[in-house]
Amino acid sequence: MTADRPFFITTPIYYVNDLPHLGHAYTTVACDVLARFMRLDGRRVRFLTGTDEHGQKVEQSARAAGISPQELTDRNSAGFREMTRLLDISNDDFIRTTEPRHARAVQAIWQELERRGEIYLGPFAGWYSVRDEAFYDESELVEGKAPTGAEVEWLEEENYFFRLSAWQDRLLAYYDANPDAIAPRSRRNEVISFVRSGLRDLSISRTSFSWGIPVPGNPRHVIYVWLDALTNYITAVGYPDIQNNDFSSLWPTVLHVVGKDILRFHTVYWPAFLMAAGLEPPRRVFAHGWWTVEGQKMSKSLGNFIPPKQLVDTYGLDPVRYFLLRELPFGSDGDFSHRAVVSRLNGDLANDFGNLAQRVLVMINRNCEACVPEPGALGAVDTALLDAARRLLDAVRAHVSEQGFHLALEAIWRVVGEANRYVDEQAPWALSRTDPARMRTVLYTLAETIRLLALLVQPFVPGAAGKLLDQLAVPEATRRFEALAGVPLVPGTRLPKPEGVFPRFVEEPAG
Repeated sequence: MTADRPFFITTPIYYVNDLPHLGHAYTTVACDVLARFMRLDGRRVRFLTGTDEHGQKVEQSARAAGISPQELTDRNSAGFREMTRLLDISNDDFIRTTEPRHARAVQAIWQELERRGEIYLGPFAGWYSVRDEAFYDESELVEGKAPTGAEVEWLEEENYFFRLSAWQDRLLAYYDANPDAIAPRSRRNEVISFVRSGLRDLSISRTSFSWGIPVPGNPRHVIYVWLDALTNYITAVGYPDIQNNDFSSLWPTVLHVVGKDILRFHTVYWPAFLMAAGLEPPRRVFAHGWWTVEGQKMSKSLGNFIPPKQLVDTYGLDPVRYFLLRELPFGSDGDFSHRAVVSRLNGDLANDFGNLAQRVLVMINRNCEACVPEPGALGAVDTALLDAARRLLDAVRAHVSEQGFHLALEAIWRVVGEANRYVDEQAPWALSRTDPARMRTVLYTLAETIRLLALLVQPFVPGAAGKLLDQLAVPEATRRFEALAGVPLVPGTRLPKPEGVFPRFVEEPAG
């Protein structure tokens, strides 16, 4: 993979009426792993995150707090910026929908849709959820509420409409021609079923509140928050200047990672808006699952929205990142429990990989004068371990490109397991007395295997991987994936004193 294959990755923009929690951290860490992986694999990456700041819900919350909507959005958007710092997120851009660049882009796409005859003015009457910022058909209501459980209200006002119904067949043709455009497969099937059931024209303006981007030429209307919010993805690459290098090289290479609750907006409305404006739809949308917490659905009433800072303070940053992407397939729902996190932290990280690295580096420090040992001729068992580690990149790359993070980590940890078995079988502590030359070969094989493993886990646990590579004296310039097939560790290189990188989690005594 090379820099001439650009990669554009986005989180959803997070709604400022919420404060950051486990769900936001999950999506953001997953996108960060993708961005880091692709950079290390030699690709030119643009990684976008940000906040969604308009809509009736924000206006109501600001009024209740006795502050302006702008003050509320400034304060809450800062919380999401802080989350990116806390989780060591490598985003290239942080967009806010209250920025002038975004207002320009939204009004430009509106005008393009209008110019192409895709928008008309008419009366609207229907059910609307302020919490979801979404319209629902009568048939979608469950006991008088939105499918999400949100309250709905009957709304009647003059609105602008987008001719969504005209795009039904073209959307189905797009899905058919691009089988990987929606993932996982269960979500793709869900979207196709929804579109086949029939699409109605979509209300895309409101007059009952004012906190939004005005409709060009009719400022009594504000643009519907989802047309506004979705446009952020092209704002960030320079729209409406589609001739600029960012737009022309990055769009539509984009991968949108979203929660399954906003799948319809990203896979039905968004491609329809884009195609109607003469633009290509996104290359891929991946909708991940939801976390429960200790078996219970996250909800404000239960008070079990876990702030990212609490996660990091309790378990450490790298263990949290690892757990979120190892514990379950990325498209599935899962449960976040203290017991499960500690099991992964102490098992996979501390016992398996951490103990492997610590044992090997301590033996080198004691028995090889703290230098990379000089190996003799490699035997079949040595070559087999090194080859297993060198072959990992192709497998890990294939899994990551499909958002199979847990499979990528499983593949890496299989080699961690092989390395631990090799240590036990070769017993370098015994060889130090009986065959020092063979001991040096074994320890070199292990140190080189740890280098290869540390390079590959960088996207997932960047802090710990960096410390491991530091302890192996691997220069910063040789930490990209191309170094997996490059120069191995140089015998005689002096190594720093070993330090553990994955400490065990020890429970505080009760009381």
